[in-house]
Amino acid sequence: MHVPFCARRCSYCDFAIAVRRTVPWRDFVHGIAHELDARLGRATGEPITIDTLYFGGGTPSHLGAEGVQALVETLRARFRWNDAAEVTLEANPEDVTHEAVRAWRAAGITRVSLGAQSFDPAVLRWMHRLHDPDTIDRAIDAIRDGGFDSWSFDLIFAVPSALGRDWQADLHRALAARPPHLSLYGLTVEQGTPLGRWVERGDATPADEDRWADEYLAAHDAAAAAGYDHYEVSNFARPGHHAVHNRAYWRGVPYLGLGPSAHGFDGERRRWNVAHYAGWLAAVTQGRDPVAGDELLDVDARRTEAVYLGLRTSAGLELAPGDEPIVAPWIGQGWATRTADGRLVCTARGWQRLDALAATLTRGRDPR
Repeated sequence: MHVPFCARRCSYCDFAIAVRRTVPWRDFVHGIAHELDARLGRATGEPITIDTLYFGGGTPSHLGAEGVQALVETLRARFRWNDAAEVTLEANPEDVTHEAVRAWRAAGITRVSLGAQSFDPAVLRWMHRLHDPDTIDRAIDAIRDGGFDSWSFDLIFAVPSALGRDWQADLHRALAARPPHLSLYGLTVEQGTPLGRWVERGDATPADEDRWADEYLAAHDAAAAAGYDHYEVSNFARPGHHAVHNRAYWRGVPYLGLGPSAHGFDGERRRWNVAHYAGWLAAVTQGRDPVAGDELLDVDARRTEAVYLGLRTSAGLELAPGDEPIVAPWIGQGWATRTADGRLVCTARGWQRLDALAATLTRGRDPR
C-alpha cells in the first residue's frame, strides 16, 4: 500500500507524494475502502488471505497512530490474515515515539522499516530530512523497547563528496545498533527533483563510479564481518530476518497494490494506479477503479524479468542450456559463482554490474 503523505519532500525523491502538514488520514482510509470495493467488489465468498502487508510511501508513519490503526482495521474487515503475516510500516525517525510504537503494535504491525539515511547532520539537512542523529537513536530505542523483534534500518551511500560525509562512520554507527535488517541504497539523480535541478545548475556533483563502487563494497565487507547475510543487491539480514514481503516480489509472487501510484501484479498482468493523490481520491470516491495503465507480460518480458530477478538475489539463477559460454567469463572475473546445485549467484562485485550482466544473458537466451 502506497501512503503518499510526507511532511517535506526529500531532495532526491521522485516518488508520488503529497506534502501535508495536517494529514487527511480519514479521507485516505475511506479512499482505500472505496478502492477495495471498486477493485474486489463486495464479495461474500471465501476471503483472500494476506500473507504479507507492506505500508510504503511517502511516509506511512506520518498518518499518526490513529491513521495507521484505522487503515489496518479497514483491511482486516475485508481480508483473512495469516497468523504469521509480516506487516511492515515504513517510518521516519521523527515519528517514532514510545506511544506510537505501542499503538502500531496494538494495530498489528510486526515490523518497522526506519528511514534514517545517514547519521551526519550536514547530510541530513542537505537531503531535506527533518530528523537529526539523536532522533535516530531515540527511534531505535523506542522500537526495541516496544518489542519489535524484526525491524530494518535504511542508509543512503554515494552522496556528493563536497558534503564531507564519512561513510565508514555511518556504517559503523548503523551496525553498532545491530538492526536485524539493513538496506543500503546508492543515491541516484532523478529529473524534476531538487537534486536533479542542483546537478543541472552545477550546484551538486554526483559521486563518480569508483566511489560508488568503493562505498558499496565497503558496506558489503563491514556487514558480512558483522554477521549479516547479503541476500539481495541492496539488502542484508541477520538469520531469520529476511524481508518476506520483498522476497515475494523477487520470486514473482502475485500482489495487490493499493493507493495512489501503487503497482500490482496478478501473475500475468502488471497494473498501476493514478499517481497523484487528488486524482486517485476523486476516482475511488466516485466508485471508479483508479487504474492508470496496465501491461500484459509477454514471453520476452517474462524471460527478461526471470533473469534479472534471479541474478539480484543470493538464491541465484538456474542456468539454461547454452548459458555456460556467457557466464564462464563472469566467474573468471569474480563477478559470479556457482552453487553446489549449479545455480549462478552474483558476488558483490557482480551486483555492481547487475543491469549489464542481466542484459547480456537475456540477449544470449533470445531464440530469434
